[in-house]
Amino acid sequence: MQIMPNERTIEGDLFSAFVSAGAISKANANDPKKSTLVRCARTDKGVHAAGNVVSLKLIVEDEDIVEKINTHLPPQIRVWGFLRTIGSFSCYAACDSRWYEYLIPTHCFLPPNPASFLGKKIVELAKEADDVEGYQSRQGAEKDFWKFAEEKHVAPILARLDDNLRSLINKALYEEENVGEFEAFEAIQKKEAKMEEEALNKAGTSGQEQSAPDQPTNDEATEPRKPSTIKIAGTSIKTVDLSGEQQASLDQAIKDIKEAHYHAKAEYRITPERLERVKLAFSQYKGTSNYHNYTVRKMATDPSAKRHMKSFEVNGDPMILSGTEWISLKVHGQSFMMHQIRKMVSMAALIVRCGTPVVRIPESFEHTTIAIPKAPGLGLLLERPIFDTYNKIQAEKFDKEPIDFSKYDAQIQEFKQREIYNRIFEEDAKDHTFYNFFSHVDGYKESSFLYLSSKGFDAVKAARVAPGRKSVEKALVEASDSEEERMARGGEEG
Repeated sequence: MQIMPNERTIEGDLFSAFVSAGAISKANANDPKKSTLVRCARTDKGVHAAGNVVSLKLIVEDEDIVEKINTHLPPQIRVWGFLRTIGSFSCYAACDSRWYEYLIPTHCFLPPNPASFLGKKIVELAKEADDVEGYQSRQGAEKDFWKFAEEKHVAPILARLDDNLRSLINKALYEEENVGEFEAFEAIQKKEAKMEEEALNKAGTSGQEQSAPDQPTNDEATEPRKPSTIKIAGTSIKTVDLSGEQQASLDQAIKDIKEAHYHAKAEYRITPERLERVKLAFSQYKGTSNYHNYTVRKMATDPSAKRHMKSFEVNGDPMILSGTEWISLKVHGQSFMMHQIRKMVSMAALIVRCGTPVVRIPESFEHTTIAIPKAPGLGLLLERPIFDTYNKIQAEKFDKEPIDFSKYDAQIQEFKQREIYNRIFEEDAKDHTFYNFFSHVDGYKESSFLYLSSKGFDAVKAARVAPGRKSVEKALVEASDSEEERMARGGEEG
């Protein structure tokens, strides 16, 4: 949600709807600043919002003004209501805290495939640290997930191959695929960063608070969805010893195994013990901590890196959609830095799936710098901003109605299910966003994530990066974050 010259955005559509409904005079219709339009929280590309607030000067002469405004908006943008505030009110300045929700498939808490780089290293380092028993205890029943998944889903695929081809499968899946696929992943992030930078240059630097140019247009949001299809690329390993027919059989087997891995994960249903470990991991964020590792270009000594989290709740009642089990996470914090929530989710998920002691999260608040990848933005949505101080002091003092979303709960829940949840579930079913993200992390052959092992930060050595390749920090953390974007966003999560 943001205003950008020459770009269609939610905030731009809102302003146009206000004008069309007669809530803003024609004299002020050419510039939102004339109506002192201020947003409470920005929502960037891939980040939805169930509840948000804008403050501005409106002409309210009709009782049905909300209905009139909504007739000029697409279905995925709704105005719930309006109220009069004190004259000096700014929703951005008056906001005390924000609730965000994050939806994530439960299979994201499964251990890495033991044949992947990360899967091998955490077992290897557990042995070196004499912590095999502790590691297996932390993994619980899920430690055997891949053994049974391979027997049920992969063994039938391997059975149809001859011995020569069967011996090449692991090499193709876990030894040669990651360089090419990860560089493709980098290329996508670079392309996004370039688009953001170009849009920022067009937008200039005028206005109350420059916003990152990655809000999806309404055209994108309303574009018809294609039917769900498996989008997991195969990996071809070329060798002179294979005939054309053998090569085709190998390529097909690799693709089938990747699809089998995805379906095995989609069938997973989280156990009560695993869910308790998920809750324990996210509970480590409660309180005031130094989140310098959870954003970009922030030093541990920077006072602004300290943020207060009121709670991080895990819904204990998973939901199943399109055959995949999901859980809802809700975080309540005073303020968030860029990418902070996505990194918090990623870190907690990695802690659980790698059988890492949860103390690693409090340790990440200390001065050691580590790389934490951003979880997909797909699952993140702004639940609602909170205005407790304004409600208790200013609203009461001047006899104004408090800002409270609860009166719209029924409408908001229906809207969330129809316009947000369903879109998230459909997109993940189509593109396998979460499966692919964690597969990339598991397969990246650098030491940067080995702090997740039993040896902790001692396992993270200076990564030797091959010529022409980026380090994992640049590839996973900085590739989509230009300096212009950081300055423009003012350090907000979105």
